[in-house]
Amino acid sequence: MNTQPRIYVAGHNGLVGSAIVRTLRAQGHTNIVTRSHAELELTDQAQVREFFRNERIDQVYLAAAKVGGIHANNTYPADFIYDNMMVQANVVHEARANGVHKLLFLGSSCIYPRMAQQPIKEEYLMSGMLEPTNEPYAMAKIAGIKLCESYNRQYGTDYRSVMPTNLYGPGDNYHPENSHVIPALLRRFHEARLTNAPEVVIWGSGKPMREFLFVDDMAEACVHVMNLDHATYAKYTDPMHSHINVGTGEDVTIADLARLVGEVVGYRGRIGFDTSKPDGTPRKLLDVSKLKDLGWQAKTPLRDGLQMAYDAFVELMAAEENRVAA
Repeated sequence: MNTQPRIYVAGHNGLVGSAIVRTLRAQGHTNIVTRSHAELELTDQAQVREFFRNERIDQVYLAAAKVGGIHANNTYPADFIYDNMMVQANVVHEARANGVHKLLFLGSSCIYPRMAQQPIKEEYLMSGMLEPTNEPYAMAKIAGIKLCESYNRQYGTDYRSVMPTNLYGPGDNYHPENSHVIPALLRRFHEARLTNAPEVVIWGSGKPMREFLFVDDMAEACVHVMNLDHATYAKYTDPMHSHINVGTGEDVTIADLARLVGEVVGYRGRIGFDTSKPDGTPRKLLDVSKLKDLGWQAKTPLRDGLQMAYDAFVELMAAEENRVAA
C-alpha cells in the first residue's frame, strides 16, 4: 500500500509545474497525479469537481495559469483575468470540498504596486497602483492569495501562497510574441546568430531592473514551503498576509541581461534599444529575507541558469525540426 501523499500538480506541462514534478520525483515521490489541458479543463467547475471527487488528492500544487509577457497581457487582458480567476476559484473550492487540507498557490511578483519601495516586502501588497500593462493578471493573482486566506480562515485549511520573481528555464514558452523576456531574448539572439543579423533590437530603454530565478530553484522552494510544519509557517505569516516571496534577492538591468544572453548564445552583433516601446515597471526586486529565515535560498547563478535554459531551447528546436522532417 502506497503511504505517500497523493499529490496533484495542476499545470504540470508548464514551466513551473514541470519543474515541481521533477523536484518531487527527485525527492522520491511516486504518487503524483497530473492532467493535461485536453484531459481536464480547469476553467470548467463541473470537470474540476468530478476530478477531485474521483482522485482522492492529499496535496495540490496550483501552478496552472495563463501567463505571458507585456505584449500578451496588453493584447488579451480579458483572457488573463477571466481564465486565471476561474482556474483558481475552481481548484481551491473543489479541493476544500473534497477534503484536501494542504495546497500551495503560485502567484507572481507583479501583484505589488508599480512604484513599490525596493526591495519589495510581502506587506507592500495593495499599498499602491499596479503596473497597467499586467494589471488584469496581477488582480487575478491577488484574488488567488485572498481566496486561499479566506478558505483558511473559514474552513481551517492549510492553503499557502508563494510569489515568485521572474522565472526562466527548461519548459519555458518561446513564442516570438507571447513569451517572457528571457525566452524571448534567447530565441531572438539564437535566430540572429543563425542568420548573421548585424543587430538585435530590444524593446524599451534597457534601463529597467529585473530579478530572475531559475525554475528548478523555484520548484525546490515550493516543495520546501509546502512541507514546513504549520507552526513554523504561521510564525512568519499572519492569516491575512500569508504569502511568501521567492527570488534571488539580486537584480540586473535589461540591457545587461541582453548582453549576457548574447554571450551565452554566441551572438556577436550589436544590441539596440527601441525606446518607443514600453519599459514596464522601473524596478522589481523582492525582499526574500522571510524565505531565508525559513531555511531556503536560491543556488543557481544567472549565467549558469541561462546556459541551461539555452541548452534546453536548442534541444527543443532540434526536436521540432526532427518532428517536421518526419
